[in-house]
This record gives sequence, C-alpha cells and structure tokens, in this order.
Amino acid sequence: MPQSPGTSFTASPLTFVVRHQLWDANVEDHSDQGVSIDVEARIGGEEVSLLRFNCFDLESGYVYGPENPELSTPLRVGGGMGVHCRMDPITDGNPIGWSIRTMAAKLPNMLERAGYKGVAALTDMDAVRRLLPDVEACARETFIAKRNVVKHNRGTDMFEAGNIRFGLEMRRQRNGDGGLALHVLADIGGSKGKSYIEETELLAFDCFWKDAHYHYGPRNKNHRKNFDWTIVDDPLAWTFEQLEAGRLPAMITRAGYPGIAADLDQDMIAAVLPTLKKRAFEMYEEGEKLTGHKGLPLEFTPNMAAE
Repeated sequence: MPQSPGTSFTASPLTFVVRHQLWDANVEDHSDQGVSIDVEARIGGEEVSLLRFNCFDLESGYVYGPENPELSTPLRVGGGMGVHCRMDPITDGNPIGWSIRTMAAKLPNMLERAGYKGVAALTDMDAVRRLLPDVEACARETFIAKRNVVKHNRGTDMFEAGNIRFGLEMRRQRNGDGGLALHVLADIGGSKGKSYIEETELLAFDCFWKDAHYHYGPRNKNHRKNFDWTIVDDPLAWTFEQLEAGRLPAMITRAGYPGIAADLDQDMIAAVLPTLKKRAFEMYEEGEKLTGHKGLPLEFTPNMAAE
C-alpha cells in the first residue's frame, strides 16, 4: 500500500519512481515496510511499470513486467502477472544499493526480459547512470523519512513485570473503531532514574471491535498484522493465549529488541498475568456496557504522537 505519491526522475524514455510502501498482513499480503523503485515508460499512451524493485525490511525482491499481461512466472502457484524474484539479504546486501548497482549494469537486459525490447533499445544508459545517484539518494532518504511508526499512550492501568511492563487502555479512534489495547513497554536508553531514559512500546495489541490488529515494534519497524475474524473469535483472548504460551520473548525479538527479550523474567511475567488478564476483561466488559462494543470508551483517545 503506497504511503507517498512518489518522486520521479526521468531519463527518456524511462521514468524512475520512488515510493514508500507499508504492507499490513492479512490486508496487503504480509507485514512489511520499505521503499519501492518502479522503472516506468509510456506504452500505448499510458504510463506502465516495466520493472519494480521492492526494498523492504523483510522480503526484498524485484518483479519483471508487473503490469505485463503476457508475462508470468512458469508454474507459479496462483498465477498473476510478472516474473517475481527475491533478493538474498546475505549475498546481495542492502536492497537499495543492490537495486541501483544492478540497474546500472543490467537494466537493458532486465527490460528485455520484462517484455519491453523496444524500450530497452531506446534506453540511453549514460543518461541512466548519471541519474541513478539521485534515485538512490531519494530512495535512502524515503526509506528513513517516510517510515510509518506510531507512539501510543502507555495505558491507564500499569502492571510491572521485571524489565517490562504492561499497560491497558480503552481506546477509541476518530472513525469510531476501537476497543481494549494492551501495550508491552520497556525502558530503553539508560538506567532507571536517569533523566534521559525513555519508555518505549515494544508490542501493541489493539483488540478493536472492527479492525483488530497488533504491532511488532510500533516505534521501530511497525510491522502490523490484522486479525482474521474467521479464525480468531476474540482478539483479547487470543492475545492472552500468546502470553500464557510463552511466546512473548520471540515476539519482542521479532519487534527488534533481542536484548530485552533475553532479560525477560518468565516467572515474574507468569505471576502478573492473572491480575492483568482479570483487569483486561473487566475493561472489556466496561466498554460493552458503555458503547455496545468490548473495551470501547465513549470519548476519543488520541495517540501521544498526535497530541
């Protein structure tokens, strides 16, 4: 899901378009975030994407002919346009750097494989190579500056559990959606009592009545996954199933905080879970009494970042 209209760079007949992308699992396939670089040209009076480089956090790859109806990956399950290839983070390194180097060396060959031999023949590689440093600079800046992160409220009811704490909050968005949020937080950047220490949200479980979802690293990678209502009957019950099953260390590591995951005290977490769970479902019921939706308060509750 593009989060920016894109920045264009032209070396006729080609246009390079750099966009920020945010993908939500179960909505836009899988959780991921990063930058796409499209190589476009005017075909039949329309601007067409000939190649696409997806420079993402988790699954970086490139697509030959993403809009070419005559091109598909042989034996690809589910079909679909374009030939899809994955970058290897071990051998290819940074996906933006790899994409720029590869275009500088192999762009005409890639355009031909994408099904656009005529465009490849018209491409001026000297002009392309002069332009690519600007494309790269824009892609790297977009990757950082356009990243989607969020800073939630910490919660109204707090529960300490060693090096982490849990916060419970009844949340309501402007669009009327909302419900109970469970925040997993830790102090980062200094020792207790220091003025520069900062409380950071590691995980967020938004158990909303409509668009329930959870975040890995809301202020870091912010990879989001939406609940599948066909599979999950109650997102809050599902959340506590994960906590009680001991999946918290792996989830915190996945969020980008392996050091905090390594220092977790599972006995302290297990001791606080019954009280945390009891209060969470009390707040769930309170929202249903107030609004007809579990955990949903009467008033709008802005994120801290919006204040």
